[in-house]
Amino acid sequence: MIDDFEAKGKRKRLVAELKKKGISDEEVLRAIDTVPRHLFMDPAFLIHAYVDKAFPISSGQTISQPYTVAVQTSLLEVKKRHRILEIGTGSGYQAAVLAEMGAKVYTIERFRDLYLKAQQTLRSLGYEADFFYGDGYAGKAQYGPFDGIIITAAIKEIPGELLQQLKTGGRLVAPVGDSSYQVMTLMIRENDDSFTTTTHGTFVFVPMLKGTVNGK
Repeated sequence: MIDDFEAKGKRKRLVAELKKKGISDEEVLRAIDTVPRHLFMDPAFLIHAYVDKAFPISSGQTISQPYTVAVQTSLLEVKKRHRILEIGTGSGYQAAVLAEMGAKVYTIERFRDLYLKAQQTLRSLGYEADFFYGDGYAGKAQYGPFDGIIITAAIKEIPGELLQQLKTGGRLVAPVGDSSYQVMTLMIRENDDSFTTTTHGTFVFVPMLKGTVNGK
């Protein structure tokens, strides 16, 4: 897998663009500047790897727009050794950004081909994460509580089971809404039964689905 000077230069231009769009978390920007996004994409789209847009991957899914990745990651306020649960591994790019920031990443994917491919890609780049093939709605309570939970697909309502897997002070970030658009929602656990909720703009994600799907 090649990460050459041209790709590195394109990442720096992407980071400059994200700064202009309001991303200010220096660790998030550093991670995006470091992780080679083109290695997570279908070869047909490699020329566009550092354009600030989402692109298709396999199984009818997408690799998120870098701005979207930056927004969600910034809202998590990731610190080194934070335990982060990701619902929807997809290409593995978001997991790599989190791992680059020093998080301990637990990630769940329902499409088997994506689950297998993301593991291979992260391993080849030297990033560690715990991968799980399955339905993300139930989370992974046995590995919690988590400092952060990130949902990378559109969801109509945040499952209470996931909220209960947050530490006190933990943060859950999810795009909440119907199929037309979603509102980026941040929920912070204040205590056992209390959460504060804020919203952070509108986005468009593929829908979060239940169950698992076998693939090659």
